[in-house]
Amino acid sequence: MTEEVSIDSDRRIRRIVIVGGGTAGWMAAATMARFMNNGYTKTVLIESDEIGIVGVGEATIPPIVEFNRMLGLNENEFLAATQGTFKLGIEFVDWGAIGERYFHPFGQYGHQIHGVHFHHFYLREAAKRPMPNIAEYCMSAVAGLQNKMARPAASAQGPIRELTYAYHFDASLYAKYLRSYAEAGGVTRVEGKITDVLRDNETGYLEAVRLENGTEIHGDLFIDCSGFRGLLIEQALGTGYESWGQWLLNDRAYAVPCANPEELTPYTRVTAKRAGWQWRIPLQHRTGNGIVFSSAHMSDDEAIDTLLSGLDGEALDEPRRINFTPGRRKLSWNKNVVSMGLSSGFIEPLESTSIHLIQNALAMLLLVFPDRRFLDAERDKFNAVMQLKYEDVRNFIALHFAATTRDDSDYWNYCRTMELPPGLAEVIDLWRAKGRTFREGFDLFGVTSWVAVLLGQGIVPDGYDPVADSMDENRVLEAMEQMRAGYRQTAAQMPSQREFLQMIANPSPPAPAPIDWGTPL
Repeated sequence: MTEEVSIDSDRRIRRIVIVGGGTAGWMAAATMARFMNNGYTKTVLIESDEIGIVGVGEATIPPIVEFNRMLGLNENEFLAATQGTFKLGIEFVDWGAIGERYFHPFGQYGHQIHGVHFHHFYLREAAKRPMPNIAEYCMSAVAGLQNKMARPAASAQGPIRELTYAYHFDASLYAKYLRSYAEAGGVTRVEGKITDVLRDNETGYLEAVRLENGTEIHGDLFIDCSGFRGLLIEQALGTGYESWGQWLLNDRAYAVPCANPEELTPYTRVTAKRAGWQWRIPLQHRTGNGIVFSSAHMSDDEAIDTLLSGLDGEALDEPRRINFTPGRRKLSWNKNVVSMGLSSGFIEPLESTSIHLIQNALAMLLLVFPDRRFLDAERDKFNAVMQLKYEDVRNFIALHFAATTRDDSDYWNYCRTMELPPGLAEVIDLWRAKGRTFREGFDLFGVTSWVAVLLGQGIVPDGYDPVADSMDENRVLEAMEQMRAGYRQTAAQMPSQREFLQMIANPSPPAPAPIDWGTPL
């Protein structure tokens, strides 16, 4: 006969308290509803309608597709609910030098040949003859730059199967959408402002939070999604913050929506400015815009003027200011508090990493989910992994500012000549020598991403992997041209993004099945 373990004597987490809503809070709540709906763990989310949500992120990267699938969300319904659009990459304007532009695509360049990355063959041929832009060898880039979009079927063959995408969406609508999902899955939302945090006198662990009306909400595990202030991780526990301002100068942003232009581009555009950069994110109902800048190098008035003068349509609101300090919390998990989103750190909006880092934190928390002992080994592993992910993103973002020839302002002169963050100089040196990038073990910003930025901003390596010379040149050139022609022909058959969104939103006739074009190359 199996002995029954009482609720009081076992160590399982019985109550999860999420502090803060917004994208981070409701992503956490939806994840708990999906994976901790075990019959004994209860999840409570506390948020106040009086506290504003930053909501800087409206653009994402491809892993968000898997997150939504993990929750079992219907993609068409999700896009309709969030006014979302598809994103195939990012167009960079004026970064390497004024007047230059390049495309950072999702997916991959061409195909590996006998284990050698495509870009090595491209570099080999570019050293001998004029070559098309490397973007012409990527399905997502070719489709994106023609404003085309389609959704490949799981069984798709040919170039269409290489189409890789993410989304643009209204962050506040995404939080609302996930709230409905989480509440349907058993998460309880409590409205109220937290006025006090109750801690155990001996351990320092959190026991409860007290609301303005006197209600105390007790928990075992607390997830801090309270934004920059870090109500639990910082204000209660004094964890500390590591600033990365010496490598990332931007510390302020203004955001404003505007009316959509006629063309609905399936990519984010980021344009470098005198002391920062401006984003453009097309949604179904509006275009999101913002300027990210260094307050030490640009005034608020100049930033607002720059932002408004660069809009594609009429501004639909007044610009809203956001202050931030680039960096990360010294510990993402301290005692029984796990921080996520802005409470854990913020690098800056470039390359749309904030939502992905929330996703990383949730995935890692599930891998080392604690019991009420809160073992150091589990907590230490979580912190080590999250530190590595934040630092890797920091280095990739810093690359965009360091890899420039711009000398038109003190801002760009500093970026071009600054001491690089740990690890980045080695990456650049390996690239300069033979075009090598080592991204094994990283789920974010793979080889294509680093190649796109390094080449796009003018860092051309002196050589390439010598293994590429073992491949017959004529056969490689033929394969490269076949790839390029296949991408071009496939994109020509695809509908525009606006047409495709209309197709999948139309309930009658039924939405089309995923598109399956072409045959294998």
